[in-house]
Amino acid sequence: MNNKIKEWLPVVIIIALIFLARIFVFSPVKVEGHSMDPTLHDNQRLITSKLSNLDRQDIITTKEPDNQSLYVVKRIIGLPGDQVEMKNNVLTINGKTYDEPYLDEFKEQFKKDALADEYSYNSAFQEQAENATSFTDDFSVTVPTDQYFVLGDNRLISKDSRIFGFVDHSLIQGKVILRFWPLNEFKLF
Repeated sequence: MNNKIKEWLPVVIIIALIFLARIFVFSPVKVEGHSMDPTLHDNQRLITSKLSNLDRQDIITTKEPDNQSLYVVKRIIGLPGDQVEMKNNVLTINGKTYDEPYLDEFKEQFKKDALADEYSYNSAFQEQAENATSFTDDFSVTVPTDQYFVLGDNRLISKDSRIFGFVDHSLIQGKVILRFWPLNEFKLF
């Protein structure tokens, strides 16, 4: 074998492996907007795993069902077959109450500053906060086969399953496994 080929072969193999891993195993994602506050923030960078099993409370990236050119980051609330209910800010799935500790800080801030300018991300948030009587609207749904019910953590401004409906499994890009940017907010999920 030619010495030049022997020299470059490991580099070509590494590049091919990275390319294949990018296609079949993981995908980088940029958070755009505030629908996942306070868990994830605008412009943070994530890595999603395309091979992970999906479960309740997992954060995923998915195509938006009503505009499949858009990818969004949301939290899985309901799995196929689940009966999901939200009443008076209490999440119940299949008759069992679920704690949402990732929302505690946000709910406290909402209670204190729902009408305060310091908590307003934008005029749309301010308008919704002024008209809101609770952190989220009440609803009750049964999740169909091969579908998921997803919500953003910032329930006041999130466009999610309450608006665009259930997310088909085929639209899900992957499960968020890592936040790598900014570096000071590095986190494994």
